[in-house]
Amino acid sequence: MDSLLTIGFIFGSLVVGAGLGYYLRLLIALGARSGAEIEIKKMLLGAKEEAERIRDEAKKKADERAEELKVEEKNREGEYKKTEERFIKKEELLDARQTEIEKEVENLKLKAEDITLAKAKIDAQEATKILELERVGRLSEKEARDELENSVKRKYEGDLLVRMQKLEMDNNERLQIRAKEILTTAVQRLASSTASELMTTSVQIPNDEIKGKIIGKEGRNIRAFEKSAGVELIVDDTPGAIVISSFDPVRRQVARLALENLILDGRIQPAKIEDEVAKAQSEINKIIKEKGEQAVYECGIYNLDPRIVAIVGRLYFRTSYGQNVLQHSIEMVHIAGMLAEELGADVAIAKAGALVHDIGKALDHEVQGTHIDIGMRILQKFGADPRIITAMKSHHDDWPHETLEAVIVQTADYISGGRPGARRDSVEQYLKRLADLETIVGSFAGVEKSYAIAAGREVRVFVRPSEISDIACKELGRNIVERIEKELRYPGEIKITVIRETRVIEFAR
Repeated sequence: MDSLLTIGFIFGSLVVGAGLGYYLRLLIALGARSGAEIEIKKMLLGAKEEAERIRDEAKKKADERAEELKVEEKNREGEYKKTEERFIKKEELLDARQTEIEKEVENLKLKAEDITLAKAKIDAQEATKILELERVGRLSEKEARDELENSVKRKYEGDLLVRMQKLEMDNNERLQIRAKEILTTAVQRLASSTASELMTTSVQIPNDEIKGKIIGKEGRNIRAFEKSAGVELIVDDTPGAIVISSFDPVRRQVARLALENLILDGRIQPAKIEDEVAKAQSEINKIIKEKGEQAVYECGIYNLDPRIVAIVGRLYFRTSYGQNVLQHSIEMVHIAGMLAEELGADVAIAKAGALVHDIGKALDHEVQGTHIDIGMRILQKFGADPRIITAMKSHHDDWPHETLEAVIVQTADYISGGRPGARRDSVEQYLKRLADLETIVGSFAGVEKSYAIAAGREVRVFVRPSEISDIACKELGRNIVERIEKELRYPGEIKITVIRETRVIEFAR
């Protein structure tokens, strides 16, 4: 019984304690809630006060800005009024000037009419005088003019000839001295080697065993090589060597490099041949690109399209009369730059025109046309400066010299190609050039004899004095020069000397 009472008492104490704890927790929560509400009210009150303050400040600024805008608008209205007044005054002045101009135009029309009438009157009087003179002199105007010209020409022909010769000699002396100074300076400053360069087209073989491997069984290897490289191999003509024949200089070099690598490797069969030819093509293309970039860097020309630079590099494998075309072009660039500086021309255009003047020779075996036409098409296609095209297209007189730079490029070409040792012709070409010179000169009327001397650099022309006068000799010389420049191609220049000799022979008996 006592235990039950104890348990009941404990249970009741627990219930009373739980109730008291809940009641205390409720009182604490109500107090916290009341404090939070008071804090929120304080915050709302502060926010309203801040909003009122910001609104007042904004209103004040808006009023100030409105006043400023009113002042600005008033100032603008004043300026507009002043501008409008100036425009009105200008319109009044223009109207007055227009009226004056109209009056002047009317006066000019009247004066023009008076002048026209006076001119017509003078023309009529002149025609009347001419008719009267023709009637009195029994000669027409043309006949009288021709007779007067012939009379004066016969009377003063000797004096005119002496005067012309004297003036020509004086001018030629001054021009020659100046030209020699400029050309001598350019050549001396260049001072580059004149050794010519020829790219070999033959490959040495160590023994006949290698030759047999190159030919292969029933000619299998040589056929595979010719098909891959696009060249012809001549095996039996030259002992100890194989000659590579092709009209394309780049393909010849690809074939040479591939054949040399095959000989070093010793394994010669169709699959290996194709691999070596592909490697050689890649190597040659790399060389071409490097040579073009080296050329433009050496010449200081940086505004050319990379495709033009690559084509310029192909000239490294091209020769002309035994002279490497790329080296010739680089040499021309230096000469053209010096001449352009001396003459006050555009140095950059002259140098660029000299570098690309023979660019057509890189593709002249692949594209129809002269190397000048091909070069012009290449430069136009890749967006070169039109002034560069104008400068390069006249170096063989195929086109007229439109600019000073064009003359400079042609002069640089003559200097580079005409220096001793720069080029070499075959005997047949040399003899043919001399024969063509004498044939052209001998075809002119009045020419008795002609001789090509000084390795074709000069032609002596002897004329019949009974058929050609001294004055006509000058015209004959010019005609011969024009004919040679039009029909022949030659390095340097050719001097034409026309000789007229009168001999009087008498016998004393």
